[in-house]
Amino acid sequence: MTTELEIDQREQQALEELSAAHGRMRAEISKVIVGQEAIVEQILIALFCRGHCLLVGVPGLAKTLLVGTIAEILQLSFHRIQFTPDLMPSDITGTDILQEDPETGRNTFQFMRGPVFTNMLLADEINRTPPKTQAALLEAMQERRVTAGSHTYQLPQPFVVLATQNPIEQEGTYPLPEAQLDRFMFHIVVNYPSADEELMILRQTTGSEQPDLKQAVTGGQILELQEIVRKVPVAEHVLCYARDLVRATRPDEATAPDFIKEYISWGAGPRAGQYLILGGKARALLEGRFHVTTDDIRAIAHPVLRHRLLTNFHADTEDVSTDEIVDRLLKQIRTPQQERSSRLLG
Repeated sequence: MTTELEIDQREQQALEELSAAHGRMRAEISKVIVGQEAIVEQILIALFCRGHCLLVGVPGLAKTLLVGTIAEILQLSFHRIQFTPDLMPSDITGTDILQEDPETGRNTFQFMRGPVFTNMLLADEINRTPPKTQAALLEAMQERRVTAGSHTYQLPQPFVVLATQNPIEQEGTYPLPEAQLDRFMFHIVVNYPSADEELMILRQTTGSEQPDLKQAVTGGQILELQEIVRKVPVAEHVLCYARDLVRATRPDEATAPDFIKEYISWGAGPRAGQYLILGGKARALLEGRFHVTTDDIRAIAHPVLRHRLLTNFHADTEDVSTDEIVDRLLKQIRTPQQERSSRLLG
């Protein structure tokens, strides 16, 4: 029988491995990317949770550079697809081509793999291609496999998609439907750097010196770390808090706050709760803990929920964003600690 001491030793070793890997990754990324700590943290959390990310920001904020840097320090295979209106599904997944067998002289079909067969895929400006092509990628994201004809091909592991969108150019775009947006674990907003960060960017990027990046972890280690994340225990009150937070986004719920019923047409589904818990597990490990707190859930609530709330006409006319609604939810939905404090004071 496994003893409590042995379990504690394994947990401690897992914590040390993930903490060391996290430190190495952050150190290598900082050689190229200035600032953006929260964004880097969210991408790493998603990576350890086997989740995909949608990065939204204006051009020139190093979204592509960040993704390429992460792939380089992890020594993962990396492909970039520039999404355009004429991109076809087969341009992503691959296609069967007719080839002659040199031995028999017979023509046979051979599947030529597309760029989706990689560890890290950058889908640049995903909203610039029609829904049919978007769906081909999103199916691969969900199923982690590609079907061509009667054959199914598994994608390499680890596999993560980091897609980008430009929020200011909407001419000639095909916005992702809510059901497809739901496949992304995080919707990450990439903002402008601070004045000090921008000054450092100017110093680093206008000289001749190139950063020497070193491998932080291997693909196999990432798969091991992903398994460790799944094993982190979660207390019942944390599960209940994540559930209550998600259910409070649905206007048809009797317990939903009035502002949800006023501004939201559709709330988040169960997948949001799953990602809150998984993301909370990964964040806890990155902070050196083998247990999840409600603070972990609150810390990732915005990237998990902001793309899963569909605002109505009333919210649009008053310019109420989903981030503002999540802010109000975090104030309204009490944690168990807040409930206990309220009862004691009452």
